[in-house]
Amino acid sequence: MTTLRLILCLLISISANTYVYAEGNPSVGQEKSASCQGCHGPDGNSYSPDWPNLASQNTAYLARQIRDFQSGDRKDPTMSAMVTGLKQADIADIAAYFSIQAVKGDASAKSIPGKKLYEGGNRYNRTPACAGCHGPNGIGNGPGGIPSLAGQKAGYTAKTLRDFKSGARTNDRSEMMQAIAAKLSDKEIEAVSRFISGMGG
Repeated sequence: MTTLRLILCLLISISANTYVYAEGNPSVGQEKSASCQGCHGPDGNSYSPDWPNLASQNTAYLARQIRDFQSGDRKDPTMSAMVTGLKQADIADIAAYFSIQAVKGDASAKSIPGKKLYEGGNRYNRTPACAGCHGPNGIGNGPGGIPSLAGQKAGYTAKTLRDFKSGARTNDRSEMMQAIAAKLSDKEIEAVSRFISGMGG
């Protein structure tokens, strides 16, 4: 399973690096991200449990999500409207700004079942450990464009996993997340999402 996990993560990294990511300017990005801050917070920590934290997210992943909203590869009416007109430099600057902000995890989050799934997967149905790609501390892989999960809102993570499971979200180019989410029960989704929310900050 370890070898398979490494191969799958490598495939994701290759897929994520289809784009060449420009280095952005965080200072400029703070101003350019003013409209993003209305939902995601001035420091990238969102106001709602259903909206994602952008703080501490790696720039490659953030940039790709914005491009996917622009192209329609990832669908959300609100986000698609918000990113219309953003140029490559704008995207790089906004991503750079949010990437250097500190994520604030949910200190009250405690979930032993979620911890076991995150760190060790589920051997009974061959679900790989989240830590295999996203890292033991949940910080992801910046160069590979694998997102940081640490401190992410539980409601948002649970919705994301359900969307991958149902096929409502399909912009994981390797389809790895769709395959993994398909193995998860609703209980497992809630547990691992809760655990992840307590990892940051």
